[in-house]
Amino acid sequence: MPDIPLTMIALLCVAALAAGWIDAVVGGGGLLLLPVLLLGLPSHTPAAHALGTNKAVAIVGTTGAAVTYARKAPVDVRTAVRIGLAALAGSSAGAFFAAGMSTDVLKPVIMVVLLGVAAFVILRPAFGTAPATGPASRRRILAAIGLAGLGIGFYDGLVGPGTGTFLVLALTAVLHLDLVSASATAKIVNCCTNAGALATFAWQGAVLWQLAALMAVFNLAGGTLGAHTALKQGSGFVRVVLLTVVFALVGNLAYEQWVA
Repeated sequence: MPDIPLTMIALLCVAALAAGWIDAVVGGGGLLLLPVLLLGLPSHTPAAHALGTNKAVAIVGTTGAAVTYARKAPVDVRTAVRIGLAALAGSSAGAFFAAGMSTDVLKPVIMVVLLGVAAFVILRPAFGTAPATGPASRRRILAAIGLAGLGIGFYDGLVGPGTGTFLVLALTAVLHLDLVSASATAKIVNCCTNAGALATFAWQGAVLWQLAALMAVFNLAGGTLGAHTALKQGSGFVRVVLLTVVFALVGNLAYEQWVA
């Protein structure tokens, strides 16, 4: 455990709780958790340790949310795992290319895409509110594996922020899921990508395990609570949280691009 003041440890735990809730409802918990980790860890701590610790925390909350959803929401676990395995491959490829590419070039493009997504969701109030019409066709499943798996997985390895939100949007659009079922499926996919990333960070010795274990307890509580909230409140509630997270992501990317 690094030398961190007790008040900062408390703040990190609260952030882990809130991030778990947000991530379970619609994705994007890393937007809160990773910056707080970067702020809370001693200044001499390598950035990789913040990233590795973030993954160690997030995988616990994501798994808790996935289990909660799988028990109570209509989730095609087989399809979700297939997309997750593709996302694992995509994220590995993205991480490989990330070493030689400036993400500053991509951030403005991502912001435009997110604003377009927000406009679409606002102008289409019924998006993601209708229940799934039945099992997805083979063509739609293959499209989801390509877009949500390989494509968004590659983005996760290359850039990262908002991956869970992009997964929810892609799964809703491609598989014609309601937002609650899309969030449930996205959690299973996230478990696969988080496991791959965590294995890499652990192999590199870039995980602060004691701190991660403490924060993971709170993240698990937040993730489980968030899944219960989404299941209880329904797709309309998830839609509101989705738009909030999208605008927060745009603001975060804009700050990093032009202010920080």
